[in-house]
This record gives sequence, C-alpha cells and structure tokens, in this order.
Amino acid sequence: MKITLKDGSVKEYAAPMSVLEIAKDISEGLARAACAGEVNGEVADLRTVVAEDANVSILTAKDAEGLSVLRHTASHVMAQAVKRLYPNVKLAIGPSIADGFYYDMDFESPLTSDDFEKIEAEMKKIIKEDLKIERFTQSREDAIAYMKERNEPYKVELIEDLPADAEISFYRQGEFVDLCAGPHLMCTKDVGKAFKIMSLAGAYWRGDEHNKMLTRLYATAFSKKEELDSYITMMEEAKKRDHRKLGKELGLFMMHEAGPGFPFYLPKGMVLKNTLLDYWRQLHKKAGYVEISTPIILNRSLWETSGHWDHYKNNMYTTVIDEQDYAIKPMNCPGGVLVYASESRSYRDLPMRMGELGIVHRHEKSGQLHGLMRVRCFTQDDAHIFMTPEQIKDEIKGVVALIDEVYSLFGFPYHVELSTRPEDSMGSDEDWEMATSALQGALDELGLDYVINEGDGAFYGPKIDFHLVDCIGRTWQCGTIQLDFQLPQRFGLEYIGPDGEKHRPIMIHRVVFGSIERFIGILIEHFAGAFPTWLAPVQVRVLPISDKYMAYAQRVKEKLDGAGVRAELDMRSEKIGYKIREAQNARVPYMLVVGQKEEENNTVAVRSRFAGDEGAKTLEAFIGAIQEEIASRTNRAEKDA
Repeated sequence: MKITLKDGSVKEYAAPMSVLEIAKDISEGLARAACAGEVNGEVADLRTVVAEDANVSILTAKDAEGLSVLRHTASHVMAQAVKRLYPNVKLAIGPSIADGFYYDMDFESPLTSDDFEKIEAEMKKIIKEDLKIERFTQSREDAIAYMKERNEPYKVELIEDLPADAEISFYRQGEFVDLCAGPHLMCTKDVGKAFKIMSLAGAYWRGDEHNKMLTRLYATAFSKKEELDSYITMMEEAKKRDHRKLGKELGLFMMHEAGPGFPFYLPKGMVLKNTLLDYWRQLHKKAGYVEISTPIILNRSLWETSGHWDHYKNNMYTTVIDEQDYAIKPMNCPGGVLVYASESRSYRDLPMRMGELGIVHRHEKSGQLHGLMRVRCFTQDDAHIFMTPEQIKDEIKGVVALIDEVYSLFGFPYHVELSTRPEDSMGSDEDWEMATSALQGALDELGLDYVINEGDGAFYGPKIDFHLVDCIGRTWQCGTIQLDFQLPQRFGLEYIGPDGEKHRPIMIHRVVFGSIERFIGILIEHFAGAFPTWLAPVQVRVLPISDKYMAYAQRVKEKLDGAGVRAELDMRSEKIGYKIREAQNARVPYMLVVGQKEEENNTVAVRSRFAGDEGAKTLEAFIGAIQEEIASRTNRAEKDA
C-alpha cells in the first residue's frame, strides 16, 4: 500500500501498519511526540491500522487536534484519580474543549477547590505509573451489562442512546475503564506534568435543567510547563479584567434576578453603548448603508416561512395575540426581507445595503448565561445586502474593509476563516460554486490570509468568520459574512434585470460587532475598563483642591460641557490626593486639578492616564487638544503600558 505523507512524499508498505508504526518509520522522535494521526482527513487513534492507500499525517501537541487528544487523555487520568479518591462517584462525560478539558461527575458529598491539590497529586501518581492505555469494543448488551456492573448509570444511559449500528468502544488504563470513542495517547506517562485543575461548576446532565445537577471539574493540560504557566498568567489577568466585576465597579451595567439574562444599562453604560452606536451609524452612512428598524414581535406565519419556527423554536419566546401565535424575533433578517419585498426593485437599485441595530431575544439556558457575553436580550448590528450575482465579490470586499476598519480602531488583530458547503445544504451546485469562489476571490484580492473550514458553512450558503484577538491573547468570534440563497427563495424576492425579466437577488447577512452587549463585554476586558477617550463614559473629571475653588471648577465643567466633552465635577470635601486616586480607579482619561493658581491664571493642571502629570494648560488649549483626540478617535498608550 502507498501512504502519502503531509509533505507529499510517499511511503510503500507490504503489510498493514498502525499510525504509530508509520510514525516510527518516519522518525523515532516523531513517534515519541505523536498524539494521534490524521487518516484521509479524519483524526485517528495511534492504534488505528491503515490497510490500504491513504493520506496520513502524524499529529503532535503542536497541532490543535493533537493537543486535544492529549487533553482528552488527561480527562481520563483526572477521572481515574477522582475514582481512586472517591470510589462512589458516578462518571458522566469528559471531553476536551478549547482551553482544556472537563469531566462531569455525580458526587455523594460536595467537592470544593480545597480538593484540587489532592486530585492533582493522585493524577501525578497515575502518570508516573505509566499505565498502558488499551482500546476494546463490546456489543451493546455486553457494554450495558459491563457498565451496570461497574455502577455507572450515566454511561449506561449513553450506551442505550447510541445508534443501533454504532461501534461501542472503551479505553482501559490500569483499573480504570471508560466508555469513549477516543482517540487517546498510548500510555498515561505521555500526558506529562503540565496540567492543572482550574475550577468547578454545576452542570445539568445532558444540559437539561430538568435533569440532575452534576459537578463539572474544569482543568487544562499542555505539552510543556512554560505553556501552562503562560496560560495560568493569562487566566489570572483575565480574572482582573472580568467585565462583570468592572461593569459593577464602573457603573456600566447590572443584572437582576427580576430578569436573568436581561442586562440593565446604567447611565454610564448607556453613554458607552450610544457612543459605540453613533460610531456604527457614521461608519455605515459613509459606506452607503441605509438604516431600518423592524418590529420585535411578528406572527407565526412569517417565522414558518423563514424556517425559524421549525428549526429554532426552542430558542424563541412566543406569545398569543388575538388568538394567533406570535414570536419575539431571535434574528432581524426576516424583517429586513419584508422591507426589501415592500416594493418592486430594479437592478439599478442594487446593491441595496440595509443596516439595523435590532433588539433580539433568544432563550439561553440559565447555566449558560454569563454577564454580557451570553444574554437573552441583545442588540445585533445586522446588515442585509441584496445584490446581483455579479456584485457579490465587490460587496464582500466592502464588508471586509469595513470590519477591518472597526477592528483596527480598537487595536484588535484578527484572523479569517472561510467555511464551505456542508453535507446538509440547500441550493444548486452552481450557486454554491459561484458563491464560494466569490468569497475566496474577494479574500485573495484583498491579500488576506485565511483558513478554509471544509464543510462548516451554513446550510444556506458559505461564510467568512472573523476571530479577533484581545490584548491578553484570547480569541473572540465576532464579525461574520454569510451568503444566503434560502431566504430570497422562501420569500420570493425579485428584481427586474436589464433584460426586463424577473431575477432572484443574492442576500448577504453580516455583522461587525455581532452582539453589541458581547462586544462591550469584550471591550471592557480588552481595555480593563480604561477606554480610549472618545469612548469613555466620563472623559474628564474636574477636581477642586478645596471648596473655595468650587465656583471656578463649576465654570470649567460648564465650558467642557459646552464643548461637547463629557465631564464630571467632584464636589466632595476630600483631600485632592484621594480625589485623584478615585478618578484613577474610575479609569477617567483626564483629571483637571484646580486651585488658587489655576483660578488666577485661568488655567487647569492636567493629569492623565496616559502621561501622569501633564502640567498647567489654558482651558482653551486643553479643550482644543481633547476635542481633536475625540474626533480622531485616537487611542493613546497608557502610562504603564
């Protein structure tokens, strides 16, 4: 058989070979580092035997898929350690996730963070024991009996729910056996020493709030200790920047038990949101968009036509009006389609770019809610572009340029992914080929690097996703561009072409911020609450040295107000040092200290987050400088950055 390797070279073997044997034949060093293989595009266990011609890649912990296998094996080691320490614990599931892994377990008595050290110590013992990890399969009946005998009811339920033709596999390491599809490392020693239990949380069995609440133990693992240390440092920094904590301290937003998942914007948070939306409107007007607003509640018939009633109803809030079913919109697009369909359109009207800052509601499970990052009500900065097939590439390029401008303003680097046709899709081969090549052509012409995610597009069209990177290295998926053939077809949208005939327009769905709430949460954490001056809810705080200079301080504030600068006056009878510290804690960009000298000379003593003491300036000079900074949306570097 012929084995084609990642670099294109070909190896020939006279007999079947396991992935590990192929790795050893390439290099002993590669075999030692190997975590898994990729056979004909599918991640495979190192034990997998290749018996015919195939494309084979060897995956190490440097590859995302290889690291995932290391972490999945670490989750089994953690579960084994827990079973040794708490023999009566019942195991549920333990997958690898983006930043590590977790295991859901049913404990007789509550686990606390005080138990982490003990579990980690037992994990180290298991790794040192260098237990061989073996895979075996069983019939459905034997597998169920086997897990009943081991008193693992959650595993029994999982087996019972597997498809009739599913292969039921287990992995054994020493006395520990787990139901698992794999893949896994070859032995426990290969997990290494770079792991740590991070936290615990409650998690409903199978994500259903009607089921029992289990304990979810979160952990992470890396191939090197330096990588683990770097990750822990990042997580500690993230904790300091937690938008929920800063949102409360800075008076931006609040949550209340009267509406879980429904954020309340406080006055300063509303200034922040409106400033962001003003920027959005200015940017989109310049880019040729018109703004619309569509109703929050629309009837069932509309949502049936759009497909949401059948495919998204569990996430929708519904109501009854005049004995008819209605739904609160989870998405803005059907309303945008109705606006397009409200009058006849010509090819001369296209492209038609319609933006909407629409409030949407989606039912999220209570356990998934997280500050502003995961809410049940949010504003989506949607836009829907209706166009001819010939206009796709230029419109995509225009949206990419707009997204680039926004992310660059906030200092976010980003990477791009192009997702292509999935197996379950709608539309003709010709439509998909045209749409995908248009997206790819636009990215190529713009010179953007991108990764292709084969088969990961929406069922109605291919898409481009933008993943921005914040200042501590976390990645957030925000912007997206999706091509849609389905809604124009479902709603019978048309335009009159130059030939006088009716044609079907192509539709783009796109967001830049995504959810405004989530983007604000990201900004809070990215800037640690110290927003650029143009975005800061309070741009200047005026600090009189004593009550004697309150009248002059008031006149300074009035002039700032008149110049369009957002200012506050600290009227408290506190020492000036205390007032300065308070302003710094509030992340106010500028502090204007005023006393006798400043009043006599009609000046202000300027302190800033960016340079500390900036000295005395005339009020007119300061106002001119800050107005320019605000108008240009400059992001001055912090003093200690």
